[in-house]
Amino acid sequence: MKKRILIVEDNITLSQIVKDWLEREGYAVATAIDEPFARKLLRKESFDLILSDVRLPQGDGIHLLEWINKEKMDIPFVIMTEYASVTDAVKAIKMGAKDYLAKPVFHEQLVEMVKELLKPVSTVRSKEKELFKRTSPKAMEAMNMAELVAPSDISVLILGANGTGKESVARTIHFHSNRKDMPFVAVNCGAIPRELAASMFFGHTKGAFTGADTDKGGYFDAAKGGTLFLDEIGTLPFDMQSSLLRVLQEGTFMPVGSSKERVADVRIVAATNENMEKAIADGRFREDLYHRLGEFEIRQPSLAECPEDILPLADFFRKKFSSELRKATEGFTAEAERLLLSHSWSGNIRELQNKIRRAVLMAKDTLIDYADLNITPAIQTDASEAPLLPLKDEELEKQSIIRALQSCSGIKTKAAEMLKVDSSTLYRKMKKYGIK
Repeated sequence: MKKRILIVEDNITLSQIVKDWLEREGYAVATAIDEPFARKLLRKESFDLILSDVRLPQGDGIHLLEWINKEKMDIPFVIMTEYASVTDAVKAIKMGAKDYLAKPVFHEQLVEMVKELLKPVSTVRSKEKELFKRTSPKAMEAMNMAELVAPSDISVLILGANGTGKESVARTIHFHSNRKDMPFVAVNCGAIPRELAASMFFGHTKGAFTGADTDKGGYFDAAKGGTLFLDEIGTLPFDMQSSLLRVLQEGTFMPVGSSKERVADVRIVAATNENMEKAIADGRFREDLYHRLGEFEIRQPSLAECPEDILPLADFFRKKFSSELRKATEGFTAEAERLLLSHSWSGNIRELQNKIRRAVLMAKDTLIDYADLNITPAIQTDASEAPLLPLKDEELEKQSIIRALQSCSGIKTKAAEMLKVDSSTLYRKMKKYGIK
């Protein structure tokens, strides 16, 4: 189901522009020109996010936020105004607004903010969904380790940069474990408000705090019998770290406002892109919790470390999005493949996925061309600027050879020219590193 966004803006042109931007990102968008009509829509329909101007023909954004709070509507609210004074912003934030945008509104800033605000704090999966497969040796090693540790209840810490597919490793652990028929609950620790963390993890009883109108379970209840995946664990509030450690040590927890303990029947898998040693040294993360979570560590490699994964993953996403978007595609042109292989992929698999989704949408032919990818070519494009061999770093040398061969469609003489070595040297290096 699409996330629904309400834009409250009296500038019709701006409202339509923002609406178009968000709809292209896959959101369902409604608009209102003043506070009374916005209230009317909010009484009739449910929304996941509100973007509101401060000054409106009737009413204003601040009063609308006050009314939303009074009606106990738990909807993220963003102030959006060309009159964005510090006073307005501070007042709105103090009242519960998530953020503010100053006009003129920029596309990338808006989309990034909306995506962050609407990113689910937790998701529950009871069955395995289609996963992308990485076949490079380093990626396969991570998956093999995941399957190896899966049958036990050992806590696992998955390390790796953003977008590398750490959740896919966590799901592999769950769906190869004895808990596979029970829920897999994924929690984005970076999106948990500090003041609500205890309630969100452990649940609460009716009357435990203002607004607690009913008993409500937390993540440990939702994941009972299954796996609780704590993504971005390095961002977990420090006081919540103590509570989590206590649960892991004692195997029980207590909902907020309750005096009755519950058994924590979950398997913990955590993930982070943080340098945990630095986080511990800086006093941002408890060392004892780190060791408790990291009974078994798995490192998920970046896409830059595994260039042989690029084209297979690109083709996987091409097929996936071709089906979703109902567009017939058959593959990539040679120029598109070379561009994919030369790109740095700092955003890893997530960036690749987004580029391919756009390319499928933009493609005019059945073969996706380089122009469809919206990738700026690397400055270093010709053989005269290619890395020289031999290199002191053997891993770098190996990856350079792989990239050159892929760029030259496996033609070894051309790859040797690109690397500025003779063919016999290239053959010897390929044999040394087991490259076929």
